[in-house]
Amino acid sequence: MRFMLMFKSDKPVETGTSPCKRELPEMGKLMKELADAGVIVATEGLMPSDYGARVKYGGAGGRMTVTDGPFAEAKEIVAGFAVVDVASKAEAVELAKRFLSIAGEGESDVLQVLERSHT
Repeated sequence: MRFMLMFKSDKPVETGTSPCKRELPEMGKLMKELADAGVIVATEGLMPSDYGARVKYGGAGGRMTVTDGPFAEAKEIVAGFAVVDVASKAEAVELAKRFLSIAGEGESDVLQVLERSHT
């Protein structure tokens, strides 16, 4: 089963810095361990919302709107993500705990990826 782990922080990230509170070598060590075990499908840190855009569809006439960041109304920032391939949700939750213990204060949403049949 694949899960997306999203690391969210309610503290702003300075431009050009890592959202991780501890040294990156510790996170690198965890990533290597998980890559060697074939668990990591993809992982990246994300730039602050200043560099992003929000695309919204809906409303009268099915309008499409695009808003450039930063998103001042956001109470939390998605600072990074990982897609992992594990045997259970419990295993994905344990990985989220390990990520957070290195990344620092924040939270992680653990969401199962919809598996599509290739038949």
